Amino acid sequence: MNKHNPPLLPEQAKLSVSLANMRAIAHPLRMQILSVIAKSGELNVGEIYKTLDIEQALASQHLRILRNANLVSTRRDQKFIFYSLNYDNIHLAVEKAAELSEKD
Repeated sequence: MNKHNPPLLPEQAKLSVSLANMRAIAHPLRMQILSVIAKSGELNVGEIYKTLDIEQALASQHLRILRNANLVSTRRDQKFIFYSLNYDNIHLAVEKAAELSEKD
């Protein structure tokens, strides 16, 4: 066991995940990506970057962050990866943000 990084308690681990999710949501472009996906239900990266008029690499970079935070789910159809919202994790991040703001 690492003395400098003791294991997190279950509640601390949940808060850590929620904070990571909030950081992922907090970027304006990622909020736009989530909004575009929400309106369509499911989009591939090409549809996302064309809709937002951004570079494909930039869209992919931000989608990776959203995927790593489990805010979007993916589905492969041949050579395309389709993105949809993971509403459970988005809801959890919003709940934790509300809890933190109530504590202030």
